[in-house]
Amino acid sequence: MEALYGIGFVAALILALVLTPVVKRFAILVGAVDAPNHRKVHTRIMPRLGGLAIFLSFAAAFFIILPVLEQYNAKVAWGLLLGGAVVVLVGALDDKMDLSPKVKLLGQLIAAVIVVSFGVKIELVNLPFGDYIPVGWLSIPLTIFWIVGVTNAINLIDGLDGLAAGVSAIATGTTLVLALMMGNFTVVLLCAVLLGSILGFLFFNFHPAKIFMGDSGALFLGFSLATLSVLGFKQATLFSFVVPLLILGVPLSDTFFAIVRRKVNKLPISVADKNHLHHCLLQLGLSHRNTVLVIYGIALFFGAMAVLLSNIPGDATWIALVFMAAIIVVLQLGAEAIGIVSKQQKPIIHLVQKLRMKTTRPAARSRMK
Repeated sequence: MEALYGIGFVAALILALVLTPVVKRFAILVGAVDAPNHRKVHTRIMPRLGGLAIFLSFAAAFFIILPVLEQYNAKVAWGLLLGGAVVVLVGALDDKMDLSPKVKLLGQLIAAVIVVSFGVKIELVNLPFGDYIPVGWLSIPLTIFWIVGVTNAINLIDGLDGLAAGVSAIATGTTLVLALMMGNFTVVLLCAVLLGSILGFLFFNFHPAKIFMGDSGALFLGFSLATLSVLGFKQATLFSFVVPLLILGVPLSDTFFAIVRRKVNKLPISVADKNHLHHCLLQLGLSHRNTVLVIYGIALFFGAMAVLLSNIPGDATWIALVFMAAIIVVLQLGAEAIGIVSKQQKPIIHLVQKLRMKTTRPAARSRMK
């Protein structure tokens, strides 16, 4: 079985290395290019549509491993492939002609419904100090909401060369490790193929990029990660609902802070800005490449936390709660430090500063005496 994982990974990797230059030329030929503007970091016209190379590599390698998948759960794998084809088509059209947000959302909903119809559903939620809770009729809308939400979260972080691809590769690798630990061979195989496709494309996408993945890539990667997370953690034990949130910690937290930021500034949620995580790090003086590497490090941290949390035994729930609380505090402190929500409103940092002032004043008075 281990050999098959390697075959799927290597096949997808080689296909992506071969297909990406072909897709680059095709993107230029059809005019699927990204022009610089006030919101974007790049300064020259770049071919996009790179997601087509990722998807084609994934699909081709999928058919290579299909005979073995038939022994496990090929039905859900087909759901991922067909739903992925829909989001790639929608993304490719957007890369060429800039579709309206409503049309893009409709395409994502159709893709999510396809995958749900193939049996991919969030059926149980495991809460702290409790058993699995069936969600009943909420299963379908909850799954669709999760898939559409994660799909758009990956799209939001696609702002620097190699950023979305690298973060998605780390999330895919983490999912693969956890699926191996749980013995979910269908998810392991699909993750191996997806990881190979991403890394092959990343060779051309890392700074300085030769091609962008575009919406075709960001939507496909978000859709795939959302689907694989539902497939991979149905049987997870403690805090099964938290593990996928940690694996996708970078895009989901960036999306969360973007929503909060726009609410704080009384702006519509749909309004774009230049205050995402990567923008804030660039404003602190980091180079393009170092900004991407720092965010890779954050993604690896979240991935490691997901693996550690999944290994906490069920009789040590209090440890997991402390663990999660610490992560939330660190996340909030980091957000305040870089000003991702507001440059002025930093409640925890201001509270710490006030407490330090109160403790230093008595000491200063005693020295004066």
